[in-house]
Amino acid sequence: MAADYGTSLLLGVIEGLTEFLPVSSTGHLILAGELLGFNDASSVAFKIAIQFGAIMAVIVAYWGRFWGIAKGLVAGDAGARAFVMNLIFGFLPAMVIGVIAYDAIRAAIQTPIIVAVMLILGGILILILDRKAFNVRVKSVEQMSPSAAATIGLVQCIAMIPGVSRSGATIIGGLFMGLERKTAAEFSFFLAVPTMAAATAYALYKDRALLGQGDFTEIWIGLGAAFIVALLVVKGFVAIVSRHGFAPFAWYRIVVGSAALIWLLAR
Repeated sequence: MAADYGTSLLLGVIEGLTEFLPVSSTGHLILAGELLGFNDASSVAFKIAIQFGAIMAVIVAYWGRFWGIAKGLVAGDAGARAFVMNLIFGFLPAMVIGVIAYDAIRAAIQTPIIVAVMLILGGILILILDRKAFNVRVKSVEQMSPSAAATIGLVQCIAMIPGVSRSGATIIGGLFMGLERKTAAEFSFFLAVPTMAAATAYALYKDRALLGQGDFTEIWIGLGAAFIVALLVVKGFVAIVSRHGFAPFAWYRIVVGSAALIWLLAR
């Protein structure tokens, strides 16, 4: 792995800042890696592995909620069972498609121009949808139906294309399924835990031959930075979305994607 400690720290900060915003953390890591010259085969495993720091940030930020669900399961609470079942149904499409399409996803992650184009297109789509009046029928994860959770999970799989944004795809899917903005954002966070944990474990297993003993030091640095920064971002994002919608993030995507596309084509 070609990353030094400074590169690992910077990429960890980028991961923490962008993982739960609808701007594509993977896309930002790919573009940053291209700028820094950290774009070899082993860099793919690093960029996926440090996502685990963001996962831990969600668990810590929503520890009370997860602990309440765990106690509810033991007590036989129907709401707790519904919460867990919705996570399972939401996770299954990504698990199946991720395993089947892993090699294609890995190849796409090494193609920065795809990121730039998808950032622009995704930004335009978010702008259009942010003006749409959705019929809000669901105000908590527990109220969702398993079919709605599975549909959102299927939409999440679109984010396997770098630059799409996993959180953006799941939130948009949630809005179409009748979730209010806050609930759609929180379900995106909760669904990230099994999805990203599985992706991290699978990537490290598949790419274990590319990783040397020293590479894990860099991974821990990036992972730790991602955890700290994501912990600061995750609750703030819900507040911003609840008040201002998604337009600020859409415009950001369009500007960054356009700048990246110009740079990539001019090289």
